[in-house]
Amino acid sequence: MYEPDDSLISIIRDNYNILQSLGSFGISLGFGDKTVREVCEMQGVDTYTFLAVVNLTINGYRNPNDIDRLSVQTLLHYLKASHEYYLDFQLPFIRKELVDALDEKDNLARLILKLYDDYAHTIRSHMQYEEKMVFPYVESMLKNEIKTEYDIDTFSKHHGQVDHKLKELKNIIIKYLPSDGLHNNQLSATLYDIYNNEEWLAQHALVEDEIFIPVVRNLEGKLRKDDVSLKISNMIRQNPSSEELSEREKDVIISLVQGMSNKEIADHLCISINTVITHRRNIARKLQIHSPAGLTIYAIVNKLVDISSVKL
Repeated sequence: MYEPDDSLISIIRDNYNILQSLGSFGISLGFGDKTVREVCEMQGVDTYTFLAVVNLTINGYRNPNDIDRLSVQTLLHYLKASHEYYLDFQLPFIRKELVDALDEKDNLARLILKLYDDYAHTIRSHMQYEEKMVFPYVESMLKNEIKTEYDIDTFSKHHGQVDHKLKELKNIIIKYLPSDGLHNNQLSATLYDIYNNEEWLAQHALVEDEIFIPVVRNLEGKLRKDDVSLKISNMIRQNPSSEELSEREKDVIISLVQGMSNKEIADHLCISINTVITHRRNIARKLQIHSPAGLTIYAIVNKLVDISSVKL
């Protein structure tokens, strides 16, 4: 496992394939012998999130307890930049390699190009869906906005591998395509890039499945919990009744949330059961709260009782 105090150049020497990840994080080369922590801090990247991605993609390591330490903003930047790299550079680059290596007069060569274009369309549609639906949804949560019509599990259920056409393309080239010496060398180089693309896509999907989706799900849980608490507080603060509770009515509420029955409240406050019922009716009218759970929340928020004394 790589640590914050490891030199970044030593990680690259061991695993040159993380070079593209550096670009997606916005880390430029030219950092000398600086540690991971120093480079990340110098270039505005969250160190813990960077190492989480690096250790997952290189070593397959993920700490399930690190959810709260990961930066959603850093992950968003990483995924957006990865999409830009793949859609705007890698897909066109491989297509050009194929065009240069294939004889366009050959029917099988034209079929291969069509297969590649179908693959490119599939991967582009998949990534554009994330950019149109998933990323804006997460950005809205970072602004403390709740969108109840969507959640990350909707994305997770439809998030699968989309690289099967790339594997099919690779197999056709290996098994069936005849070529002369020059074209064979060009196709071999293209195949090498296709294999690298398969590995890159697998790592990209791994980061989304094992880091991004759990982190977003955790953020959803926090915001929805906060949203419920906020709505309850607003309901209490914005109570339409202008009437204040009497001290006796507050005593009745305290007794209720402590689990007393009407008879027990009557005995405790030395009043009749009918008077208890009248007080409860007035409390409900003034507060517009009719359930024991609602009264319990009111009593806790307004410091009539301590939560430790409430029977939950």
